[in-house]
Amino acid sequence: MTIANRLKDFIDRKGISYDTVEHHRTATSRQSAIAAHVPGSIMAKSVVVHHDRGYALAVVPSTHRIELATLQDVMDKPLGLASEDEVVSLFGDCDVGAVPPIGAAYDVPVVLDESLGDAPEIYFEGGDHRTLVHVSGKDFRDLTKGARQARFSHPAY
Repeated sequence: MTIANRLKDFIDRKGISYDTVEHHRTATSRQSAIAAHVPGSIMAKSVVVHHDRGYALAVVPSTHRIELATLQDVMDKPLGLASEDEVVSLFGDCDVGAVPPIGAAYDVPVVLDESLGDAPEIYFEGGDHRTLVHVSGKDFRDLTKGARQARFSHPAY
């Protein structure tokens, strides 16, 4: 698989240039970064959360963990992690665990951790467990335009 169709169509409509990085199958964003020889600090990881009115994508570096209590404060609502069935219903052309952080392509709002804000380039899952998408930091910020930005993660190690 290359990148998910909805993601590809969205990026192409925006006129954003990107390249893809193939790697062996991995289970996590952190493993994908390692397999593709990409610094984990510029590998955006998506976590789908649910609340009483719908869903959101929480996006952090692959080296970080979400502080759910802090994210709840940022969003001012109780949150939980979305189930695999919920993820499949929202991101039908993506493998579970390989959701791209470009929520606008899927009509899902994004909350972006500030630690990704000034990165000169960003990598992220393209919808499968074998392909990363690589864009400039400026283009990533364009693709996530309108996302709420806050600090709600901490380094995992």
